[in-house]
Amino acid sequence: MEFRFFHHFGSYLLMLRGMFSRPENMKMYWKEFMLQCVDIGVGSLGIVLIISIFMGGVTTLQISYQLVSPIIPKATIAQVVRDTIILEFAPTLTCIVLAGVVGSKIASELGNMRVSEQIDALEIMGINTKGYLIGPKILSALIMIPCLIAIAGFLGIWGGLEAGSLAGILSPEEFMQGLRQEFKAYNIFFALFKSFVFAFIIASVPSYYGYNVQGGALEIGKASTTAVVVTCVLILFMDYILAALLLN
Repeated sequence: MEFRFFHHFGSYLLMLRGMFSRPENMKMYWKEFMLQCVDIGVGSLGIVLIISIFMGGVTTLQISYQLVSPIIPKATIAQVVRDTIILEFAPTLTCIVLAGVVGSKIASELGNMRVSEQIDALEIMGINTKGYLIGPKILSALIMIPCLIAIAGFLGIWGGLEAGSLAGILSPEEFMQGLRQEFKAYNIFFALFKSFVFAFIIASVPSYYGYNVQGGALEIGKASTTAVVVTCVLILFMDYILAALLLN
């Protein structure tokens, strides 16, 4: 078990090192980068919108259910919703979903190219396939996923406001008052920092499993599933590590 871990970890680091080389054709590299930006960013926007709005609404309803004391002002509900969404739900929950949406697609795409020998053909032509196929995916994820996290945070808070208003829990004025209470700009930095770390994991880990597929269609499916599972575990692990390091 330990030998397999070090084998995969070493191969993963070698794959990342192999990306850093001058692109053979900058125009094609840029085209691939823009395609990945559209694929990862625009392609995942719909699911992020749906998750964020309902995430904010459910958070408001559940927190109002727990804060039943008449001593606690209603504006406190909005304050807790704000911090919960910014610190945890927007970056972590959204990236867990993106690990399944984006990660499985990256792993299956590269796995299919490996099985059909397209990657071998590119290498015979003298193209650095790690830089051409994996590099743009990681760079586009580092740009687009933090943008999706920012949208998720905004829509999550808006969904909480609407849910609180529609359910009669607190008025929009009370919700806005709670949003302004004891606001810490550092929480925004923490959420964005986490989103960059998670974005790198979401793009690089599935790329590793897809790039190193051996076999046929069955192995592509196994590699895709393994990539999503490992990515989700690493996201949760890094979530704990970053919280322990940056929030103390």
